[in-house]
Amino acid sequence: MSFIPQEKILKVLIGFNPWWNTGVIPQNLTKPVKRLAFYEANKIFYHPQIRREVILSGPRRVGKTTIMYQMMEEVLETTSPKQVLYVSFDHPMLKLCNIGEILDVFVNNISNAPDELFLFFDEIQYASDWDSWLKTLYDQHPHYKIVATGSASPIISTKMTESGVGRWTQIKVPTLSFYEYIELLGISKPSLPKGIKPTSLNQLKPNDLTKLMISLSPLQRHFHHYLLIGGFPEVAVTQDISFAQKVIREDVVDKVIKRDIVSLFNVRNVAEFEKIFLYLCMTSSNIVVQDTIAKEVGVSRQTISNYLELLEQANLIYSSRPIEMKGKKVLKSKPKVYLADPAIRNAVLMLGEDVLTDPLEMGIIIETAVYKHIHTFFYSQHLDIGYFRDSKTQKEIDIIVSFPIGRILIEVKYKHNSTIAENEAIVDWANDPQTKGAIVVTKNDDDYGITKHETHTSIIRIPAFAFLYLLGQAEKEGYEQWSTGR
Repeated sequence: MSFIPQEKILKVLIGFNPWWNTGVIPQNLTKPVKRLAFYEANKIFYHPQIRREVILSGPRRVGKTTIMYQMMEEVLETTSPKQVLYVSFDHPMLKLCNIGEILDVFVNNISNAPDELFLFFDEIQYASDWDSWLKTLYDQHPHYKIVATGSASPIISTKMTESGVGRWTQIKVPTLSFYEYIELLGISKPSLPKGIKPTSLNQLKPNDLTKLMISLSPLQRHFHHYLLIGGFPEVAVTQDISFAQKVIREDVVDKVIKRDIVSLFNVRNVAEFEKIFLYLCMTSSNIVVQDTIAKEVGVSRQTISNYLELLEQANLIYSSRPIEMKGKKVLKSKPKVYLADPAIRNAVLMLGEDVLTDPLEMGIIIETAVYKHIHTFFYSQHLDIGYFRDSKTQKEIDIIVSFPIGRILIEVKYKHNSTIAENEAIVDWANDPQTKGAIVVTKNDDDYGITKHETHTSIIRIPAFAFLYLLGQAEKEGYEQWSTGR
């Protein structure tokens, strides 16, 4: 039993749950714009046949808590406020309590329908035996609905194999997409036809494609600011780039590396861990050779491997593995590593606005942004997303999405001359019947259209800002169709 008196626990809970008295969630907590992950969470939360607890994971400051408040706001439309409990286990007092003790206080003092509760647990990794409690609540209380957040994905993923199978679903909340950024800032969105997908633009008539690109072109002036600081909702709205990057360094990177990972995974040498992350920031979008990093930092190759896994599960990096033309990943391969958002790299390396005029840096930033958007778009489908490189010829394709019956190729050419030569890898692969889409991501708003290559699948050029926006719109349309039919 906790040594914290119940009346003190109750006082904390009342502070967390003002709607018990007012009947509504404070507007400053819900925010007017809903992330795409909100719709994904609702899809599971309200599923008519399959019951699951929902766990939102992702980097700090991506809006996981806001999504929970927005879900609570919907719940309160049809439910008594005293059936809805929010708890943040980041609170120093509540870290000393287990979930059962907190629920006892809630049920005995507040709830007016204890058999049907809506429970929202924030930063659940700090709760004692949280996985066992989620299992118990799921098994013993079939009318409870539970949503939780956690910034420590490695713990959540590990516990999922032990207690979470068949009980909870983990949703990874990424940083803002360019589409979400435009929504968040209240920028006028172009009126586009329904069902437009960037992977099928090669099916449009030239005039229709031109009309589409003209409609999208006003968005380009917001694109560079998004690339510098736009991935995190809290700072996306500011024009103060240096302040925004300071917040990202301190609240996103430092707290994860120096607090979350160190305290939860017993990383003893913080300086060593920071060096490795800094190295990855400098080499984002490049192939990582673990032996090289080990030599640079002065640690073993196994240490590098362990740290890379931790950083990926802590939602700070993505790993992309090489894929053969047959569609299989290459075993024992060298991964490409991308930061979870270009803004993280910009903040850590303190890259100011001058980076926008550096072609090499912009190539890295754009490829990082494209990979992040592709990973987010196809995440729920559990597809292989990798790259191709021929060690002999050095031919390469930046991003390959492999489906059971085909693949999509994406090459980033963020430069004034995006010409694709006949002997480049994307041309070879576009001739293979398994290729269903081939895209070259370009820089200028007038650099679009089908290339002149005579391939089995036509190759289309799309400006980066248009490609990323259309991906976000397609994702939003998918969720809206489900929501309408719910």
